Amino acid sequence: MSVFFITGTDTEIGKTTIAAGLLCAARQQGVTTAAGKPVASGCTQTGEGLRNDDALALQAQCEPALAYEQINPFAFAPAIAPHIAAREVGVTLTSAGLAAALAPVLGCGAAFTVIEGAGGWRVPLHDGETLADLAKVLNVPVILVVGVRLGCINHALLTAEAIQRDGLTLAGWVANIVEPNTSRLDDNLATLEQSLPAPCLGRVPYLSDASAAQVAAHLDLSPLVGARGVSV
Repeated sequence: MSVFFITGTDTEIGKTTIAAGLLCAARQQGVTTAAGKPVASGCTQTGEGLRNDDALALQAQCEPALAYEQINPFAFAPAIAPHIAAREVGVTLTSAGLAAALAPVLGCGAAFTVIEGAGGWRVPLHDGETLADLAKVLNVPVILVVGVRLGCINHALLTAEAIQRDGLTLAGWVANIVEPNTSRLDDNLATLEQSLPAPCLGRVPYLSDASAAQVAAHLDLSPLVGARGVSV
């Protein structure tokens, strides 16, 4: 079983788009998949309870299927920082609590599993803890989604530095082009490839309405072979 933590250089840079694409790419190679998004804000009230679009996108790529509550155990309605949304409804988020809530996902035995954070690497939880502490508790390699736009090189290098300082392995990164007219795109991508201490798993072009299959076509899982026993 291989488990990867998905983080990003910022919020709204396509973490879920890439995570779903990675799961789809694994499924296309006959690998069983599972996913977790332990905490999500910006959820919509439905007849079945609060639902988050990102968590639903991940759920659609799980094979065999997982229940929504297994994937997203902490769901909050306001589209605000998760620790604030949780505090407003009297919920305390901790890395240990999130890790425990992910037990059904981690225990299902899928060959390829992704756990997606929220926002960037240092998104707060409670009392000084951040989502980085969840990755540390899980002790799994990290995949960094770089939202390619002005300023992304600095954000990517700082995030990679923080991941390594926290004692975790940066297993790979994905360039997700979120601005279609990024100036000096090729130069920026070349700088990222030269500077980040991990292999690039793919360059995903700007897609106005990306499907997991479209994204998967631009990803390469082969650099992940051997990490935590993944077989793809």
